[in-house]
Amino acid sequence: MNWVLVSLVGLAAGVVSGLFGVGGAVVIIPGLVLVVGLSQHTANGTSLAALLLPVGILGTLEYYKRGQVNIRYAAIIAGGLLLGALVGAKLAGHVGDLALRRAFGVFLLLVSTRFLFS
Repeated sequence: MNWVLVSLVGLAAGVVSGLFGVGGAVVIIPGLVLVVGLSQHTANGTSLAALLLPVGILGTLEYYKRGQVNIRYAAIIAGGLLLGALVGAKLAGHVGDLALRRAFGVFLLLVSTRFLFS
């Protein structure tokens, strides 16, 4: 049953990524923690591993065909992601599971509040 749930989490993350351009982790991490039952740390690591190679190539190609991709900005962001993921992973290793889960929830709440009221 977990394989089905994990597949549905991946499908939902792909749809949300393609539709809104958000990182799949916004869907993957809550899905793995709340639906599948992984720890916050394991969900974070699993999400990074899943996004490592495919990271939106087909969706990117669709946007690119329409002239809606700024390649220079994407390259700069990719560099930040490369270094930032390393720093974030090292920091997460020093934070307890519950604190990390709550911090992720606060982050999502702040972002959603900003989008709703700006």
